[in-house]
Amino acid sequence: MAVAEGEELFIKTPLIRSEELSTKLGASVWLKLENLQNTFSFKVRGVGNLCKRAVDKGCCKLVSSSGGNAGLAAAYCAKKLQKPILVVVPDSTPVNVVKKLETIGAEVLVHGKVWDDANEKALEIVSSDTSAQFIHPFDDPLIWDGHSSMVDEIKEQLHGNTPDAIVVAVGGGGLMCGVCQGLHQVGWGDVPVVAMETIGCDSLNCCVREKKWSQIPDITRCVCVCGCA
Repeated sequence: MAVAEGEELFIKTPLIRSEELSTKLGASVWLKLENLQNTFSFKVRGVGNLCKRAVDKGCCKLVSSSGGNAGLAAAYCAKKLQKPILVVVPDSTPVNVVKKLETIGAEVLVHGKVWDDANEKALEIVSSDTSAQFIHPFDDPLIWDGHSSMVDEIKEQLHGNTPDAIVVAVGGGGLMCGVCQGLHQVGWGDVPVVAMETIGCDSLNCCVREKKWSQIPDITRCVCVCGCA
């Protein structure tokens, strides 16, 4: 079913208090259940915003590069917006993810060892097709703007209470940028954001530690699509 005019591609998700984590940490821990989105992750917020803007500007085809949730979100959004999409993924992408992308309706091209290779190929394809729009998995202000909607919902759901901190997972950094943007938009600019990465694909941590843009030598954990900050 196509998306209606004015309809969002994402849903408002619950914010629930985790009794187990709250007890273990001696604090009130709340979980934003983005796993309840149609694509099972927050990605549909930002990617959906970027896809809608691209279609509004008249693009005829979408091209994305992601071996994970961003690709699934892009494929879902393209289907809802009734536009064809090509998703370029690296060899490291699990077979079941490729099958999910194809089931949604995406054309899938497997290229390269890691996401950087797939992303370069996607950009090459878009550069030779003026009717196509590139949908970046994380590095676009429109994506951050879409992710910021999460903070709007959290403020409403906390009924005026201000959180002491917000913890986010970091891969490419799109969620972190969106949350930081959202915090400033709702007047919570002084709320700390704790960025969490998996050891073995901690590219942001590497950059912060060395105080410069750096590259990790290799991705040594199964969450291989997270090593691209």
